[in-house]
Amino acid sequence: MKLDLLYEVDVPKPWGKPHPHGQREAEQAAYREAITQIRLADEMGFHTSWHVEHHFREGRSHCPAPEVLIGALSQITERIRLGFGVTLLPHGFTSPIRVAEKVATADVLSNGRVEWGVGRSTPMEQTAFGVDIAASKDQVREAVEAIVAAWESEYFSFEGKHWKFPAAGDVPVRMITPKPVQDPHPPAWMAASSDGSAAAAGAMGLGLLSLSIMRPLEQVAQTIQLYRTAAAAATPITRVANNQVAAYTLVHCADTMAQAEANGIWDATWWWYRSLAEFMLQWEFPHATEEERKKIFPILDESNDAPPDPRNFSEADMIIVGDPDECLRKMLRYADLGVDRLLCYVQFGHLPHESVMRTIELLGTHVIPELERREVQVSTSVAAT
Repeated sequence: MKLDLLYEVDVPKPWGKPHPHGQREAEQAAYREAITQIRLADEMGFHTSWHVEHHFREGRSHCPAPEVLIGALSQITERIRLGFGVTLLPHGFTSPIRVAEKVATADVLSNGRVEWGVGRSTPMEQTAFGVDIAASKDQVREAVEAIVAAWESEYFSFEGKHWKFPAAGDVPVRMITPKPVQDPHPPAWMAASSDGSAAAAGAMGLGLLSLSIMRPLEQVAQTIQLYRTAAAAATPITRVANNQVAAYTLVHCADTMAQAEANGIWDATWWWYRSLAEFMLQWEFPHATEEERKKIFPILDESNDAPPDPRNFSEADMIIVGDPDECLRKMLRYADLGVDRLLCYVQFGHLPHESVMRTIELLGTHVIPELERREVQVSTSVAAT
């Protein structure tokens, strides 16, 4: 199992100053800190740094243009791969041609270090961009097919159900530039937040970006099994085989558990969970009954006798918090489930920048070498057999 990072560029409120200065200063600081952290992760041996595309998120996910951030990172890192996690492909968001252009440009700038994830987004973003939600699954598949064809064709045209290129009546075909460094193209992944979408990713021969969080590990194992079953009988829609599973969770590593708590890990976890819950209840389940809301996010049920305690997530290994030995123990549980890439979400809430840097340093000096040592042992054992 490899350790990756996932960045949404959280900018939690309060921003300290009235609009617009508070937001601007907080966002600029968050980007500067993220770039510094990822440069350290490159030195520490992390495999990939993934970057989301989200729009209109308040406090969370102030990263609507991952291609710009990835372009900057390509010039200050040497080894770490740079992932689009993900490009939003329903046609209302952007033309498949624009996605082909920006991902290939990032691959050129990074000398072939790009990982390409795709997804549909949420109703909040879809409705703002005029996405046909009912057709969005078909549009994602169609866009993937068009984009990889654009990368592999000298001159490109496409005739799909939802999208045509060139447009009707426009006779000349076009050359799409640039072409990616990776031949025939960067590996493709699909974001999945349900068992159905995980199986769909496997059936199309795409890697699984499992972006659901705060789930019991037994449920994670079930999702992985469904993906593996579908992947075993896949009809790939790209020429780069990818049957890897990437799962993400909150990660905070400190020299001691006492130091993690002094860093504010529980407040940061609670902020992250509450922000996610409030967003989803407002935009994903606006018509849910009170009973349904409590079932989806039980920790928000203020009628419970016990106050909300994010430590429960850590005790169930749904998040990874602790000293290096404890973090390794928890991470090995994910490896045992069949996770190939663990996406470590380290920049969240009001965690101090210095504590995030220490997390990356400790994982790089203690955990990554141990994971690599165990992988060598397993590979040697298999070879001997």
